[in-house]
Amino acid sequence: MPNDNLLIIEGLKKYFQIGKGFLGRKADTVKAVDGVDLTVRKGETLGLVGESGCGKSTLGNCILRLEEPTAGSVFFENRNVLALDDKSMRKLRRNMQIIFQDPYSSLNPRKTVGQIIGEAFRIHGLLTPEQRRERIRELLSVVGLMPEHIHRYAHEFSGGQRQRICISRALALNPKLIIADEPVSALDVSVQAQILNLLVRLQNKFDLTYIFISHDLSVVRHISDRIAVMYLGKIVELAPFQELYRRPLHPYTESLLAAVPLANPLIRRKRVPLTGDVPSPINPPANCRFHPRCSYRNRICSREIPTLDEIESGHHVACFFPRNGG
Repeated sequence: MPNDNLLIIEGLKKYFQIGKGFLGRKADTVKAVDGVDLTVRKGETLGLVGESGCGKSTLGNCILRLEEPTAGSVFFENRNVLALDDKSMRKLRRNMQIIFQDPYSSLNPRKTVGQIIGEAFRIHGLLTPEQRRERIRELLSVVGLMPEHIHRYAHEFSGGQRQRICISRALALNPKLIIADEPVSALDVSVQAQILNLLVRLQNKFDLTYIFISHDLSVVRHISDRIAVMYLGKIVELAPFQELYRRPLHPYTESLLAAVPLANPLIRRKRVPLTGDVPSPINPPANCRFHPRCSYRNRICSREIPTLDEIESGHHVACFFPRNGG
């Protein structure tokens, strides 16, 4: 295992049983995450993108064991997270934190900011009451809030301020890995830029590693070192961000990038339309899951499963006919 890999994910799966079998019939299964292999290096930001329902948030939850995976392994600093008991897992959670998507529902309206951030210290039995208050004030200052905000409630803040509170809560225990689950999707565009810049500054200051989950490729571009593209529970492309935007090899990635608006209205971008709707994860297409919507499909696409292969240095793609790649 290379020394610079903080997190290694191998064959991770998460299946959900929905409904109940009737008259002996088998219940339906949603394959939210279906055999994901990923590595995350120390100090990097790995962007994870895809359409809604592709399984990216479920993948983040499985890494932290907020959802128990169906199969696979998650190694954090050489330790198999999925093999830990409750006591060991609680200790490990100090190094792995999450920023949730909705800053409105992720903060307890009955607690003050000081109580919300200080709960982490209480659970882990860290610091004296006075030390906790001082640490909370310090965290508020770090994310751009005032120390006196410690006594206010969540409803007294704007959406951007609430997300700053969520970020300070994630930083409280000095974690090494933070999973940011669409942290700016509920915010105004101007506020999105502020939060993204804040995350970059915090990463440099505290030597953080991020998994940044988003459906917005224009947002992911400004913060990621590498980007993994997910479709129906599987990773279909993985590359450094410059290479992915310059030369996408998977037809799905090509279509996603073609849909990103351009700032210059005089520039015309070639559209890559997708046929049909996103298939149901209950009954995904056999073999290549993207082939029913792909304009480049061939017979082999419906007969065999493409593997995530390294086409070029650092550029992986799961496709029999990668665009511009042969």
